[in-house]
Amino acid sequence: MIDQIGINLYTLQPLLKTPVEIACTLKAVREIGYPAVQVSGIGPIEPVELKKIVDDLGLVICATHTGYDDLTKNLNQIIDKHKLWNCSQIAVPSIPADLRGGAEGYIKFAEEMTEAGKKLAGVGMTLSYHNHAFEFERFNGKLGIEWIYEKSDPKYFQAEIDTYWVQYGGGDPVAWCEKMINRLPLVHLKDYGIVNNQPTYMEVGEGNLDMTAIIKICRKAKTKWYLVEQDVCPRSPLESAGISYRNLKRIMQSLA
Repeated sequence: MIDQIGINLYTLQPLLKTPVEIACTLKAVREIGYPAVQVSGIGPIEPVELKKIVDDLGLVICATHTGYDDLTKNLNQIIDKHKLWNCSQIAVPSIPADLRGGAEGYIKFAEEMTEAGKKLAGVGMTLSYHNHAFEFERFNGKLGIEWIYEKSDPKYFQAEIDTYWVQYGGGDPVAWCEKMINRLPLVHLKDYGIVNNQPTYMEVGEGNLDMTAIIKICRKAKTKWYLVEQDVCPRSPLESAGISYRNLKRIMQSLA
């Protein structure tokens, strides 16, 4: 399997507020070398217009972040939009706040997302979950993230492990990617560092995570897309995106 690199557009959110900004920023993304993007955090734009922009640039929309409300209330519209974009990978970015207070909420979420994932699978699409750190709170002897994956059907609800947030939550990113072998189509490669004794988002390869080990286990897990993400950049977001891209390519090539 060829390693496929993309960038989650949330990384570039300050530069994606209008259709004109979106077009200019995606051009810069393509010039860095990224072949694909995950749609998340962009300003208002018609799906057809975004499709034209990416097609003209030779970019692929490889995945999206699509919210819980849309997945439970507007699924047919979501399917139509993803068909337009020729995009088969959807990740729900978070469990709603009102379901995070106990095991029952996590179980409800897991069951609802299994049903949404079943409908998406029927049209050739895959639904995954993007974790933060709060899922590492323990309820009735298990972590919230364990309730999600144990109470959902792996055929219909898969994983988009976020390496930074696993580390922030006290987990092991390599171990969590290994737990999701054959259930990890997407991974968020977000590095974790310490600056002035505080956890800090870092460019891929610039922080303290063992990215080599993470990529090795993701290859074993048959991960389809390796997605760079950085919630906050200490420099220009495009400069950070370039650093992450070059470091990630170098790490992957060293493992070839």
